[in-house]
Amino acid sequence: METWDAIRARRNVRSYTSEPVAPEHLDRILEAGWRAPSASNRQHWDFVLVTDPAQLRELATVWRGARHIADAPAAIALVVPEPADDRTRVVDQYDLGQATFAILLAAADLGLGTGHSSVGEQDKARAILGVPDTHEVSYLIGVGHPADRPLRPLAKPDRRPFDEVVHRGRW
Repeated sequence: METWDAIRARRNVRSYTSEPVAPEHLDRILEAGWRAPSASNRQHWDFVLVTDPAQLRELATVWRGARHIADAPAAIALVVPEPADDRTRVVDQYDLGQATFAILLAAADLGLGTGHSSVGEQDKARAILGVPDTHEVSYLIGVGHPADRPLRPLAKPDRRPFDEVVHRGRW
């Protein structure tokens, strides 16, 4: 898929087929996150790849918006150190946003669907993933083959009108 097509085709997918995701595809998706921009090239993130069905079902219980993780063939947990201050928290979350989008876009390029989720129960998520108490499990991303329809560029995405969002020179 061309980059522009992947951008236009990417959508949140929360229903997956049972077909596993090829290990080389998972590695490519993880590499996209690893290559994402990071403030001062700090790269505070770590990524935990989960493919075990029992572990995925457990992860689906750490937030009400994570239910789709139970049926995903794979999930990626994005982890950062507990921040020392508010500035570090803001910068780390921005960096995780960049890594997340790189992951989502790489998956779309491969025709794979993704669905992201926050994490509400930190202690539970840490226990499931073996993450130390010095770190926070910030987000989960389910990865798999979409169950409903393949990814393709959307002609009319469900978005606010472009001219209402884009301001040129002034608000």
